Formats: sequence, structure tokens, C-alpha cells
Amino acid sequence: MRKPGDHKGRPYKVRDWGQSHRFDHSALAGGRLPAKLSGMRPRLACVVFSALLAASALAPAAKAQVLPDPHADPHEGLVKPPDELPNIPKGERNRNIDFLFGALKVAPDDASAKEIENRIWSLWTEANNETTNLLMSRAKKAADDKDYDLAIRMLSSIIEIKPDFTEAWNRRATIYFLKKDYTNSMADIAKVLAREPRHFGALSGLGLIMQDVGDDKHALDAYRKALDIYPRLKGMEEKIKTLKEKVEGRDL
Repeated sequence: MRKPGDHKGRPYKVRDWGQSHRFDHSALAGGRLPAKLSGMRPRLACVVFSALLAASALAPAAKAQVLPDPHADPHEGLVKPPDELPNIPKGERNRNIDFLFGALKVAPDDASAKEIENRIWSLWTEANNETTNLLMSRAKKAADDKDYDLAIRMLSSIIEIKPDFTEAWNRRATIYFLKKDYTNSMADIAKVLAREPRHFGALSGLGLIMQDVGDDKHALDAYRKALDIYPRLKGMEEKIKTLKEKVEGRDL
């Protein structure tokens, strides 16, 4: 693997990944837990694995049926970082992500919860690497310009340089979602949740995918997990209420 410093002083060459990182279905076909889920907590791994199985069967059909709405916002429902992230000085206890998740769980109001959420995003997107930061900013610009293929190439290059950088996997999962490539999006989501099981953005994205392919049960499971981690996550209670009535029926 090339070290980040090897690119200093000259332009970074983005590798043409093509289909090389496509999700391998062999584990799913055999009913085995994919290696991508190794290290994940058993309960969460079960939810993600079940969703992967369902999406593997349903996503191609669902994709064929989707007719894009030219007026629809492709980002609607996505939980993503704000454009401006707060700067958290080193040494502050707010740099401790476990402390922040504890505070997120008991936030007294939506404004406080949003501030804590933004601090968590700030820590998640902190790469501590000039090359990675540059590629992340270029990937964001490409995504904003709807050049999703370029964004994927940029993010894939980051993953090659720094495979333990969880947010690169999450951003690429988001781009795949926007392209409605649900199989690869869920493969990246599995990588995210194996590294950070509390990633409410990835869990929300998992729910959106399952809901879009018609698997309301697994969508409900993912949304409930996200809400348990982040009780004031915007729009989540409404999603859960709607799906709960469809999956479990109305309370008598």
C-alpha cells in the first residue's frame, strides 16, 4: 500500500476502480455472514445481514421500477454532515466520542442534540491527513455537481490510502445510494457499522434502502436502532410510526 507521503509534491493519481470493489455475493448465496460484517455486535450484524440478503434479492427489481422524479430532491431523508463543521480544540472533553454519544442520548432539546450531532460529525470526518482531506473535499464537490462516478473514484482512492477511515466508506455508501446502486451501498454500510455501530447516518441510510426496495420490516429495524442511538434524530419517529403501522398493525 502506498503511504500518503509518497504523493507529496505531485498530483495524486486517482485509480480507475471500475468494478473491482463490487460486493461479493458468494457469502450471501451460501447463507454465511460476510467478512464485511466481522467485528460487528451480534444483534446489529444480524439486522444488517438480513437486510443484505433481502436487498440482494429485491434491489435489481426495485431499481428497474424506479422512475426518477425530476423535481425530487435526491438527498431527501438522508442524514448527512452539515456543510460547516464545528472546530473542536484538542484537549476538550467534547473530543471524546463516547462522551458525545452519551450526551446525545440525553440531550434536553433539539437544538442541543443538533449541536452534539455536528460535533460527532466533526470527529468522524477528521482524517488527520492532507491527501485524504484534499480528496474528501474533491469528492464532496463532485457529489454536489452530481458527478457521482468521479466522487466514487475519489472516495475509493481514499479507502485505498486509509482503509480505516470510516467516513470515506459512509460517503461512498451515500453516493451509491444516490445512484440507486443499493447492493454496493449496503456493502459499504456494512463496513461503516462494523467500525462504528453507532453511526446513525449509516443506519438511517440502511432504512431508506430497505424501505425503497419494499422491505418495511428491515427498514423499521434500522430506523429503531438509529433512534435508540440518537433519540432526537429528525424525522425518525415519524418514519417509525408509519412503518410500525404497516408492519405490526395499529395498536388496539
